[in-house]
Amino acid sequence: MKMKSNNPALSTKVLEQFGRPGQVSAGEAMTVEGTINKSAFLLLLVVVPATWVWGQVMRGSVDTAMPWMLGGVFGGFVTALVTIFKKEWSPITAPIYAALEGLAIGGLSAILEAQYHGIVLQAVGLTFGTLLFMLVAYRIGLIKVTDKFRMIVVGATGAIALMYLVTLGLAFFGITVPFIHESGTAGIIVSLVIVAVAALNLALD
Repeated sequence: MKMKSNNPALSTKVLEQFGRPGQVSAGEAMTVEGTINKSAFLLLLVVVPATWVWGQVMRGSVDTAMPWMLGGVFGGFVTALVTIFKKEWSPITAPIYAALEGLAIGGLSAILEAQYHGIVLQAVGLTFGTLLFMLVAYRIGLIKVTDKFRMIVVGATGAIALMYLVTLGLAFFGITVPFIHESGTAGIIVSLVIVAVAALNLALD
């Protein structure tokens, strides 16, 4: 099955590099199932160190967590650069980057959580949970990316982007669009719809 992706890492130019002789063997061809399994594994590598660093900060051991967090920030940056210029190393650098990113995310999120209680924990939890749900849903066939599905998701994403652009433009004239930034029932429903559309965009790649 031929699939089109908007992910720059999966562009034709990049994939053609891996199709050159001596770079990828026939037994290493990428499959949807393999991609899902690897994504789930990388998610686990993010969650575990993030949880550990989070726990250290929440218990007051900031001095213990800080070197790990900074190591995650700078180590993740270096690993990302290495992966960009040495894509053939990604089977090794991707797990390393995921673990380092977990250290960075866990530490930074815990520090922000201490200042803005409840907001950061929900955001991080929903982010991880959404990705896990989408991986499982795609894996069991609950979501099938057809041309119609792609058209609906792209259309909904464009509509949301247009809505925010209009809202931003009206804000310059002092006009407020209701429901979008409100914390009431309608605002929550709008936010859930936007989150759902954002999650469905993951399936397109």
